[in-house]
Amino acid sequence: MNRAETRQTGRGVIPSIIFGLMILAVAATYAAGLDGPITMAVVFVVAMAIGVPIPFAAGIATVAGLYIADIPMTLMAQAAWTAFEPFPLVTIPLFVLAGQLMEQGGMSEKLVNIAQKLVGAYKGGLGLVTVVACMFFAALSGSGPATTAAIGSITIPAMQEEGYRSRFAGAIAAAAGALGSMIPPSNLLIIFALVTDVSIPRLFLAGIVPGIVLGLMLMVVVFIISARNGYGGSGERFRWGPLLEAFWEGKWAVFAPVIILGGIYAGIFTPSEAAGVAVAYGLFVGLFIYRGLTLAKLFHAFKFTAIVIGTVLFILGSTKAFGQLVTIFDIPDAVLGLFRGLVDYPWLVMLLIGVFYILVGMWLESIPQIIIFTAVFFPLVTSLGIDPVVFGIFTVMTCEIGFLTPPIGVNLFVAARISKISIEEISVGVLPLLIPYILMILLLVFFSSWVTFLPDLVYGPMR
Repeated sequence: MNRAETRQTGRGVIPSIIFGLMILAVAATYAAGLDGPITMAVVFVVAMAIGVPIPFAAGIATVAGLYIADIPMTLMAQAAWTAFEPFPLVTIPLFVLAGQLMEQGGMSEKLVNIAQKLVGAYKGGLGLVTVVACMFFAALSGSGPATTAAIGSITIPAMQEEGYRSRFAGAIAAAAGALGSMIPPSNLLIIFALVTDVSIPRLFLAGIVPGIVLGLMLMVVVFIISARNGYGGSGERFRWGPLLEAFWEGKWAVFAPVIILGGIYAGIFTPSEAAGVAVAYGLFVGLFIYRGLTLAKLFHAFKFTAIVIGTVLFILGSTKAFGQLVTIFDIPDAVLGLFRGLVDYPWLVMLLIGVFYILVGMWLESIPQIIIFTAVFFPLVTSLGIDPVVFGIFTVMTCEIGFLTPPIGVNLFVAARISKISIEEISVGVLPLLIPYILMILLLVFFSSWVTFLPDLVYGPMR
């Protein structure tokens, strides 16, 4: 048998094995008299363990739960329809497209140049530049992996040429790129808002200060490691002239988040309308100001957006049904009962949820993680008096750690590909840069009032 025949045979055998294992899992749990939730959990875990993609695993587990509970299978289609129905969902593809247009149009290079003039002369200068540039670009893209790719593709090769160890250079871009999921406009915050009906503008405002503080913490770690290893640093004194010149050259890039976020908070347009404005702005600047957009780059931007939103919609459809079935089975009430003895210790509940999210984030992508487990934990934390906005920031922060932990660490894969090193090597390099993320989670658990300061200042306290 030749290789082609072997591959063809494998394509037929593997789905058969997967299907057989699913049947065995359902039959075993059903024969044992276990109820729907346990059946769903068993099928979901088995499916993921044998490599079934997460949307398919959630779909198979949902079908098993519907079968055990004797609920019509039409719930799957109805859940998918309700998942696609909310109008704010349109903000995700529009912000993804806007980020691509701004990256392809040359804005990322302008932002890197500004960051270079701001912090490039210090020890670990290029590492600090990477963090600052990621903070700027995060306000354009709304995506952690996109931020890592846009900034890392410029700064990682430059760091390697300057003598940075490849795993450290890649780790900086991966860790700083995760800020794209916290600093607004954040796609993950939009998903959380759609699942919980929490205000998107409130979540966006709440993400600004944690995103900036986390960026500053990352800069401290980068500086310390760079100083110990003698990475970078020209020794030149900071000068305002070159910085102001760089700001003037990149004013169109800097002005983008001012228009997008300023328009939302000033009440000029909604987040969905802001996403459309961002696309128009990216097209205008890329075509007529920086002139970096070509037909090929436009095609790449639209293709990338189509792939991303197709993936998101597929995940939303299957995991929405999964989440609805979780509610039907009263799993949130069961979880509330499980934690009933800890109602006097909300901080402990948050810590336990955080540890769970981090462990799950090592194996589960962020979007399904938010959709599935928010349905379980959100009623619990709100019953304990925890602010929904704080829990949204907390959830996304734990998801960012998932971007940086194997085997599903998306940012690690992006940065490793740019750095031309293995995923194992960059996973070691990113360990020190996880410290700021852990510290931020502790701050969110024990001192959360500062997170809601901006939303309460602009919109008033939540009732």
